[in-house]
Order: sequence, then C-alpha cells, then structure tokens
Amino acid sequence: MRHSPVIPLVAVAHGSRDPRAAAVVTTLLDQVRLARPDLDIRTAYLDHAPPTLAKALATLDTAVVLPLLLTAAYHTRVDIPAALREATTRRPRLTISLGPALGPHPLLTTALERRLTEAGIPLGEPETAVVLVSAGSSDARANQTITRLASQWSRSRSWWSVTPAFASAATPTPEAEVTRLLRAGAPRVVVAPYLLAPGYFADKVTKETTAAGAHTVSDVLGAAPELTTLILRRYTEALHGQIHVASA
Repeated sequence: MRHSPVIPLVAVAHGSRDPRAAAVVTTLLDQVRLARPDLDIRTAYLDHAPPTLAKALATLDTAVVLPLLLTAAYHTRVDIPAALREATTRRPRLTISLGPALGPHPLLTTALERRLTEAGIPLGEPETAVVLVSAGSSDARANQTITRLASQWSRSRSWWSVTPAFASAATPTPEAEVTRLLRAGAPRVVVAPYLLAPGYFADKVTKETTAAGAHTVSDVLGAAPELTTLILRRYTEALHGQIHVASA
C-alpha cells in the first residue's frame, strides 16, 4: 500500500534584527522536527532575516504555510496572503494551504503559566495581579483578542486580576498598567510577556515594568513545549482545509 507523501511545512516568523529571535525560532522548529522526523520543515521570515517566504517555497510544489504569529493581525491577514498570491501567480502549479496564526489557543495560556512558574510565581496566587503584555497592533481585532485572553485567564484562575497591556500601537502601556495596579492596591504585580522571542519589545517591557515596580517579569514563550504541540495542531488543521489559498 502506497502512502501519500507528507506535505512540507513552511513556518513564517516575523523576523528581527536581534539574532536571539532567529535562534529561538530555530530551537522551536528543531523541537517540532524531533516530534515529527518525517516532516520537511522550512523557515521563512517576513522581515529582517532570510529567507523570504518566496525563497522558502522556491523548490516546493506543495506546502502548508504556518504563521509563527501569536495573533491574527496585519501580517496574517494581509502580508502573508499577498506573498502567497504572488508566489502562486508566478508558479501556477504551486499548491499552498495556509494555516491560522498560533493564537489564541489554550496551549498558549499553559505556556504563559509555565513561564510564570519558572519565574517562581505560584499559579493563581490571589495576591498576584498579572499584566499580560502583547506587542500590540494597529489592528483593533488583534488587540481585542489579547483583552479576551486576559479575561478568560482571569476567570480560570484565582489571580488578583489579569489585565492586558500593549508594548506598542495601543494602550495601556505595560508600565502604565503596572503603576495602575499598584495604586489600586494589588499586593504584587507580575508581567507575563505574550511574545514569541526576545528582542526590542521584550527588553523594553522588562526594563520599563521593572522600573514601574513589577515584582517579576517572566520569560518570553520561546521554545516552550506547548508551542511544539500547537504548531503541529495548526499544521493538521491546515491539511484539513480550514483555509485553502491556491491550487492548480
């Protein structure tokens, strides 16, 4: 009995001038390769680092393209689909299935909790207020996703509170939210970065929220094992045709 070939996965990250970001993406995808050694996994970046999405697709006839992005914002809704339309216009036989952004998903909340636990914060500690920090987006829908995530997380645990903040493009800023919570009487405020990799935003958030009085800033999500599981789930979802970009 002949088995169908395994369709390659092209994982598209945002890209950064900070080499730590690419290192995290490499480590994360190496973990996915360990979990699925049969799967051809390739990396692409939207900006600041090679290869481009077109380059990563150049030798493939079919692929699942998966955004390594935590919310469905401009890059997911506009940039990646535009790049794929261009690629399939140039190569009409290229077939691509586009997966959804990684978030929102309960596994990401689990990964956030993992990072807080690693930082010494007991889960659901009633004396602890959590500031959930996203990079922020000009797309209001993406920011609303973070607000909903914070609300859901707050309801699922007995934290003092879980509230959203944004490192750019939206308010409140992380340091302003830390200040507000402390003034409101929160006994302890911790910051949970909803960021995939270290870089400018992660460094800025740590510096400014610590200066504002945050007790702890946990690490970025990075290569948390929950992300390995989530990437493979999103890959499977794309294979089942949730979003189909092009075929010939």
